[in-house]
Amino acid sequence: MKYQKSVIESFAYHLPEQSVTSDQIEQQLAPLYQRLGLPSGRLELMTGIKERKLWPRSVRPSDIASTAAKHCLAQSSIKAEQIEVLIHASVCRDFLEPATASVVHQQLGLSPNCQTFDLSNACLGVLNAMTIVAGMIEQGVIRSGMVVAGENGGPLVEETINTLLADTTITRKSVKKYIANLTIGSGAIAYILGHVEDHPEGHQLLGGANLTDSSASNLCQGDGNTGSLMMETDSSQLLIAGINLAERCWAKCCQELEWDSNSPNWVVGHQVGKEHKEQMLDRLKLKQCPTFDTFETLGNTGSAALPITLAMLAEQNQIQRGDKVALLGIGSGLSSTMLGVLW
Repeated sequence: MKYQKSVIESFAYHLPEQSVTSDQIEQQLAPLYQRLGLPSGRLELMTGIKERKLWPRSVRPSDIASTAAKHCLAQSSIKAEQIEVLIHASVCRDFLEPATASVVHQQLGLSPNCQTFDLSNACLGVLNAMTIVAGMIEQGVIRSGMVVAGENGGPLVEETINTLLADTTITRKSVKKYIANLTIGSGAIAYILGHVEDHPEGHQLLGGANLTDSSASNLCQGDGNTGSLMMETDSSQLLIAGINLAERCWAKCCQELEWDSNSPNWVVGHQVGKEHKEQMLDRLKLKQCPTFDTFETLGNTGSAALPITLAMLAEQNQIQRGDKVALLGIGSGLSSTMLGVLW
């Protein structure tokens, strides 16, 4: 896929104030660690995640997504009434029905002519939603649209700790399927996309590629409960399958954009952890490219992880006008979307 008319016009994020360290989580799990003979410091050593930010269980995805969206609109030249489509694209939702996007729409006071819906695709939701909005702009259906995500990983972390402490049948082997849950953090984002004719100063979406490996759909599964989001993950097999899929998707993306692994000035990937990052950059032959990480202090914030990382990198004014930025998205299922942006 290639884009000629779509730009990122503005973006913003919203984070919790409370931080929970990996050491604090291990202290809560001390009875389990003692029973299984697990060494302290294991969680940070395995993942590279020192801490993550969490909201209380009572915080709704729509509220935090709306806060990020208000920040985004405050710095945008596009007015709320000009937003023609709103997509809420996070794993977390207020409820199964109606769409969480409808709540965000109401809180933002958007036009009744603005189309709203939720899009769910694990950690890839925001990039998927951006391709949909960009496609609508390319086709002349709309001139501007907004993508939001509100991820509150607090209930998942809390439920996982409670489960591990209560289930006396947990072994050193079976505990592995819950480790990924303890890496989860919280965060919210909002991105506004517009037409390049209206916003020539925007960051142009160049296009990219999508690829799916549904044979891996059983490697990470949540139970669908919007209150707890309990999840089991075969992390080692998911890592192998994910890197294999990413390698193929990157090759397809490079072919589409006429890039190679030396083309990007910056690489921004999904924030899973240290091992995922190192294997991804090595396999895609991108180790020489500058990158930026947030997983050490934010953990894995789901669909918000990559867009928050891009926003934080941009905040530091490290990306120069004219730089090529590669967005390497991946989500359980497995799906991968990789996009090129001309800054």
